[in-house]
This record gives sequence, C-alpha cells and structure tokens, in this order.
Amino acid sequence: MAIVGGGPAGLMAAEVLSAHGIQVDLYDSMPSVGRKFLLAGRGGLNLTHAEVLPRFVSRFAARETQLAPLIDAFTPDNLRAWAQGLGISTFVGTSQRVFPTDMKAAPLLRAWLHRLREAGVRFHMRHRWLGWDESGAMRFHTPSGELTVSPRATVLALGGGSWSRLGSDGAWWPWLQARGVDVAPLQAANCGFDVAATGPDRTGWSDFLRQKFAGQPIKPVALQFTDQHGHTHRQQGEFVMTDTGVEGSLIYAFSAAIRDQIAAHGHATVYLDLLPSHTPEQVLAETSRARGPRSLSTHLKSRLGIQGLKMALLHEVLSPAQLNDPAQLAQALKALPITLKAPRPIDEAISTAGGVRFEGMNAQLMLNSLPGVFCAGEMLDWEAPTGGYLLTASMATGRQAAQGVLAYLSA
Repeated sequence: MAIVGGGPAGLMAAEVLSAHGIQVDLYDSMPSVGRKFLLAGRGGLNLTHAEVLPRFVSRFAARETQLAPLIDAFTPDNLRAWAQGLGISTFVGTSQRVFPTDMKAAPLLRAWLHRLREAGVRFHMRHRWLGWDESGAMRFHTPSGELTVSPRATVLALGGGSWSRLGSDGAWWPWLQARGVDVAPLQAANCGFDVAATGPDRTGWSDFLRQKFAGQPIKPVALQFTDQHGHTHRQQGEFVMTDTGVEGSLIYAFSAAIRDQIAAHGHATVYLDLLPSHTPEQVLAETSRARGPRSLSTHLKSRLGIQGLKMALLHEVLSPAQLNDPAQLAQALKALPITLKAPRPIDEAISTAGGVRFEGMNAQLMLNSLPGVFCAGEMLDWEAPTGGYLLTASMATGRQAAQGVLAYLSA
C-alpha cells in the first residue's frame, strides 16, 4: 500500500500499518521526510499539551465532535508514552505544553525513522504526487521521470497549504475536487494580520512605528475580541509588532475568529489591555493625577510603567485631545482598539484551515467518492491553536486512517 506524505500523519500511518505486517511504500516530494516537523522543533518541539482531555478536545471547536474519538484513541498521554518508547523523555512546561527533555525534534525523528525502516517501510524521496491518470493509477514526478503505481490502498497525508517550500503547497486540492471529494477552501490559520490604516495618508502603521518597533514583542498585554456570534473572548499573553500588523501566540489564539470576522465584515477590531494587572479604577486614578511640569510620557512611565512600544501605540491610535483627556486615556490603556483588515498570505501561516471535509469520509477516514483512498493530517478540514494540538491531531488521524486501511484490506 502507498502513503503520500512524510509528515507526522503519514509516518504514524506507516508505523501502524508496518507493525501489522503490511508492506508500506511512502512517497514524499522532498529530499527527506519530516522537514516541517524539524522546523517546528527549532524553538523547542511542542509535542502535545497536558491539560485535561475535555479541555484539550474543545480546542478543535467546530470539529471537536469528529476529532474527539480519534484523540480518545491516541491521547496526549499515549503520545508521551509513544515518544518514551522511542527513547525520548518528555516534560510538562509551565504553560502545560509538553516537550522532549532536550527540546529537540531531530533525535525523535531519527529514532522514529529507524523504527520504520526496521519494520520494512520503503521511502521514496523526491517523488511528487501528480494525482491520478485516466486508469486510476497514481502519478508521480521523480528524478527518473514519471512513475505510475496502483496500490491496493492509499493514505494521502499531504499537509495543508502553508510552508510550500517544505512540501505543503495544497496542490492536491483541485485534484481531489475533480474526483468528487468534498473539500473546503484552504485558509490561513494560526496566522498574523495586517492592520488597517491608523491615520490619514497611511495604509497601515505609521512609518515611525514600523521603523522603530517592527519585530518587537509587546507584553504583558491582554487581548479582548467579540466574534461574529457575539461571544467575547479575552486572553493574556504577548504578540509581536510587524511591518504590516501583528503576529505571535496571542494573535494566533484568536486567529480563526478574527479571520472569520474579516471575511464576513471586511475588518475586525481587537482591544488591547496594556495594563492587565491594573483595574480600570487604578488606571483612571493615575491618569487623573496632576503631573505638574512632567511630560505625559514621563508621567505614564513613572506611575504605570507605560513606555516604549506601548507608549508608541497610544500615540499611534489616539488623537492629542484623547491623550490629554484622563478619562479617555484611561479607557484606551485598558481597551486600545486595533482594527485588522486581512490575514497574512496562507504560505506564511503556521497551519491552514479547510481541506477534506469529514462529511465526505467515513469514520475511518476513507473517502466516500474514492474507496480505498484515506486522508489524514492537516489536509483534513480542521484547525486548532498552537500548543501541541496540531501535532497530536495529525498523528491521531494518521493512526485512524491506518486502522481504516487494515479494515479495508481485510474485508
């Protein structure tokens, strides 16, 4: 049988199938497998998350119902035990994110690939899938020319549409649609956003803000956002100013709701609490305090610790009159409005939403319109925030697809 895609979903499917004695041929367009996996581990490989399981599966929002049974069958604890079986110990960080003890992705990937090769998995690198020919055979572009194969069953684990230089380019989308597969358009997820013009004669941030502060983090800060369904969300953390807008973990946590709001209304406004440890009353007391000959910047720095990027954002968004009105300034310090106009391009996103809809597959992830073809990983229509959820669900779906292949081949 064939697996197309050498990311976590494809590798997990290969592990399950080869453990049951199935000869697996794994094809990938890149010179080596697991490239996005290795890149994700550069700052520390976040394998999974240690929060309680009901809270964990709730992170998949609209797809919680479909993914819950798959994650129940391969829980975060199961994933940690699996890593331990490869000789990789893990620990729970202060944010409840789970990492390898040495934080690195490469040792885990090396051990995993060794296990797969020992189990007889055959790897075919630089084999780019081109869809199917008229007879239904799979077509691959290879260094030796075009190759066609006709496996008894296939797992497609081709990734989403981000990080095209690492192999996930979404090229499969029109090929599956042409075969009658139910696919949702790919969209950026866990992405940054471009900011709307903050003043006249601007397209986004002012030149001053971009030149002085682009690339700098803003912290601590809390972000509040009311989605198009009227639900208000608030979370504390940090994010990064960019040339065109904002990105970073706090933005990613809201990115799905912000993206959908922009799609529906053309823009979305988030509110920044620049002083999350202060009450509104405390802030108003300080902005109302007489400052004598001191400048506003000096006063806010000494009384509230507002300086640098936070002070620059106040000047970016507020008029001179608002800055000099204690009540309006206090309100802005607790809820500074930032209007966002567009998500960044999909190839810049950490992950993607959209893809093969669960409604077009059976419970074992076999395509209704293509018997014997299964799908797994990020090419399925689900999304989740960063924090280990993406990797856990990718591996769980790879495992489920492999179980489906076993049932299909034995039928």
